Amino acid sequence: EEEELDPRIQEELEHLNQANEEINCVELQLDEARTAYRRILSESARKLNAQGSQLGNCIEKARPYYEARRLAKEAQQETQKAALRYERAVSMHNAAREMVFVAEQGVMADKNRLDPTWQEMLNHATCKVNEAEEERLRSEREHQRVTQLCQQAEAKVQALQKSLKRVIVKSKPYFELKAQFNQILEEHKAKVTALERLVSQAKTRY
Repeated sequence: EEEELDPRIQEELEHLNQANEEINCVELQLDEARTAYRRILSESARKLNAQGSQLGNCIEKARPYYEARRLAKEAQQETQKAALRYERAVSMHNAAREMVFVAEQGVMADKNRLDPTWQEMLNHATCKVNEAEEERLRSEREHQRVTQLCQQAEAKVQALQKSLKRVIVKSKPYFELKAQFNQILEEHKAKVTALERLVSQAKTRY
């Protein structure tokens, strides 16, 4: 006589089947996403080459300007990050100083008998202030450094914009098309990466 399957085993088998179905489903989506990515990649190369041969050498001449613009944008993002780090360091420093003040009040109030708890808190708070002060100065220097780099990058963009005005205007359609394709490819790449992660998660579950 056949033994009945333990319901727990039955449940695990169902989970196994679900995970297997999920793997198949997501792998199918992943294949489709990869195919779409490759298709857009070759289509963009073809269209850009056509546009390039139509516009001629103004593209190469204008390239330094567009490269400078890309670098200026990156520098701007770095400056924003550094500003946030500095703001965070300042508030950490203020909080640490507040903690020292509280600990000092505690020590003063208890001056008849030196409470080791307050003493320990004061030592700890003082260390925190020193650490926070170092971080504040470090992040301030970093912020100044990247701000300067950002200003230099912006100045370079302005200078190139003046000196390459004609070729920039002439090559604009090519670089606009390139930016458009880059955006689409980035989105597809993100989709592929997300699906790869889902496949690996489903396989882990399986």
